[in-house]
Amino acid sequence: MSTFVSEVDEEERNEAPFERREVVIKKGEDLKAFYKLHDELGRGKFGVVYKCTEIQSGKELAAKFIRTQRKEDRIDVQREVDIMTKLQHPRLLQLYDAFDDGSKEMVLILELIRGGELFERVIDDDFVLTEKACTIFLRQICEGLAYMHYVALVLHLDLKPENILCLTKTGNRIKIIDFGLARFYDPTKKLQVLFGTPEFVAPEVVNFDQVGPRTDMWSVGVITYVLLSGLSPFMGDSDAETMANVTKCKWDFEDESFDKVSDEAKDFVSQCLVKDRTKRLDTKEALNHRWLATKEAKTESALDKKKLKRFVIKRRWQKLFYTYIFLRRMGATMTFDDPPK
Repeated sequence: MSTFVSEVDEEERNEAPFERREVVIKKGEDLKAFYKLHDELGRGKFGVVYKCTEIQSGKELAAKFIRTQRKEDRIDVQREVDIMTKLQHPRLLQLYDAFDDGSKEMVLILELIRGGELFERVIDDDFVLTEKACTIFLRQICEGLAYMHYVALVLHLDLKPENILCLTKTGNRIKIIDFGLARFYDPTKKLQVLFGTPEFVAPEVVNFDQVGPRTDMWSVGVITYVLLSGLSPFMGDSDAETMANVTKCKWDFEDESFDKVSDEAKDFVSQCLVKDRTKRLDTKEALNHRWLATKEAKTESALDKKKLKRFVIKRRWQKLFYTYIFLRRMGATMTFDDPPK
C-alpha cells in the first residue's frame, strides 16, 4: 500500500470522530420530542433538509425529510437506512437517527456538513485549484468508495459533483453523500440497474448490463475530467444524446484546458473511462496509482477555472429547474418554507 499521507490527516487527528450508531427507525414516535428544527439547508426531488439540534445533547445535525407517498418509497428509505448503518467511515456521510410516524414522510437525522458542495468550493475566487488539490480530494473519494466496495459491499451508483461535500468551509476534508440509489452488492450475483445521472453514468448502466464496484470508478473518471478542465466529456444536447455518447465511449484531451495537465493525471482519467468495466481501475488500484499515491510530480501551477465555473453554474440552474418540474408534477401542496409543524 502507498505511504502517502493526506494533508487532511492532521486536521482529523485533532477532532473526535463522529459517534458510531446502529440506527433503527423509530416508528410512531414524535420527532419534535427528540429534535428542534431550525433553518432550511437545501431541497430537492426527495423533499427538504433542515438544520436541527438534538434536545438531550445539544448536538447539531441535519434532518432530511423524504416523501414516502407510495409503499415503494418507504422500502427505498428503509434500504437507505440499512446501507448507511453499514457505512461508518470518515469519508462517508453518517446516519444518526431515523423516524417514521406513518404519514407521507420519513425523516433521516444526519451528520451536519457545513462546507457545501466541493465544486462550489473550488470555483471560489479565493481557492487556488491545482493538481495537488485535485489529488487530495480524489484520494478521499477513492478511500470512501474503497470502504463501500470492499468492506460494506455497497455500490453508490449516483456519484456526481453534487454528492461530494466539504466537511467545513476552510478544511480539505470531503464527504460522499446521498445513498438513495445505493445498492448492496453480492459478487456472486448479477446486479443490473437503470438509473443515475446521464452525464456521470457508466456504459453498463445505460446498456442495462451487469454493474459492479468499477461502475462507480467510471463516475470518478468523469468527475476528475471535469475538475481538471471544466469540460464534461460526454455531455450532449439532450439526455438521450449524452447517454449515446457514453455508450460510444469517445472522448479526448484535445482541448487547450489539458495543455498544462500532467501525464499522470491524464493516465488516471484514461484508466477510469474504459468502456469494459473489468479493465477499469478499481478503488484499490486507484489509491496506488502514481497520480494519487505520491506527492512528487504534481504541478503547482493553478488550473484555469473559467470553464469549471460555467459548468457549475449550468448544473446549478439545471438542478433548480428539475426540482421545480418535479414538485409541479407531484402537485405538492407543501412549500417547505417553514419546518413542518
